[in-house]
Amino acid sequence: MACYHDTTRKTSPEQPNFIAQLSQDNWPSVLFAMAGGVVLSLGNLSTQYAWAFVGLSVTEVITASITVVIGTTLNYFLDDKINRAEILFPGVGCFLIAVCLGSAVHSSNAADNKAKLNKLRKAGYSSASKEATTNKELEDLENGNGTTEKAKAGTADFLVELENRRAIKVFGKSTFIGLAITFFAGVCFSLFSPAFNLATNDQWHTLKEGVPKLVVYTAFFYFSVSCFVLALVLNITFLYRPVLDLPRSSFKAYLNDWNGRGWAFLAGLLCGFGNGLQFMGGQAAGYAAADAVQALPLVSTFWGILLFGEYRRSSRRTYILLGSMLFMFIVAVAVLMASSGHRK
Repeated sequence: MACYHDTTRKTSPEQPNFIAQLSQDNWPSVLFAMAGGVVLSLGNLSTQYAWAFVGLSVTEVITASITVVIGTTLNYFLDDKINRAEILFPGVGCFLIAVCLGSAVHSSNAADNKAKLNKLRKAGYSSASKEATTNKELEDLENGNGTTEKAKAGTADFLVELENRRAIKVFGKSTFIGLAITFFAGVCFSLFSPAFNLATNDQWHTLKEGVPKLVVYTAFFYFSVSCFVLALVLNITFLYRPVLDLPRSSFKAYLNDWNGRGWAFLAGLLCGFGNGLQFMGGQAAGYAAADAVQALPLVSTFWGILLFGEYRRSSRRTYILLGSMLFMFIVAVAVLMASSGHRK
């Protein structure tokens, strides 16, 4: 819709419309936009693996905080320091503290889960006993037709049930695997906004003289195309060559399995709209301040704790760390928003 609106706007030599820019010699900026799409696609895919290991709440806080610590700092200098540094960088420091607290939350929660499972084994159970559930029963449970009583969130039985139902198995794997994937995703996310900034503002003067800078809509088009193409290639590749001991699948099986596909489409649409609005806001008020969209973990934490049962029946230490992480994150987002400036 945004692209359509831009094509109907009057063209000027300084700021041509979307259609006109497709045929111009602006490939350096196009490549920056496409690079942004590539790292976003890598970050999105990595995040989906990290959720299984680290959980929704901590994954989003750590990746968002790394995005701000690296990406916002880069955008501050790319935007010719239009944001107020005396406010911006204390906010970045708060995000850095949130990253450390998030890592501590994950470590503490992993220890809690290990203790719960040890108690279950001492009581005469094992994870193998839970695998007696048949594929048919699991399918019925996923479709909401099962009659098996669900384990209470936060219990050892709940953890075992979750492990048996999901494709990514995390029992017995190192805590650092999840954190490594999470940090990699955060680094990827931290680079897509600066890359888009370079695509639309050409701070490195890569365009030839007389060639206008990419408008947000044109840059977003190339950004989205590269993100989609890479996501398609990676997902098809991992169907046949899975990682982390996932079961092998096929493209045919993927097309035949529509369970949860509607949620996936909705997530993609929301991601696209969010990115587009972030870029338009960044062009107006500075990309550093536009990184305030990283407030998304506040919503995902609500989902993770209240809807998905994360951190239920955890230790007091875990709850204190979780509360501290969220508090520091809220402070950081507020400070980041207060640092906004106006592009000249």
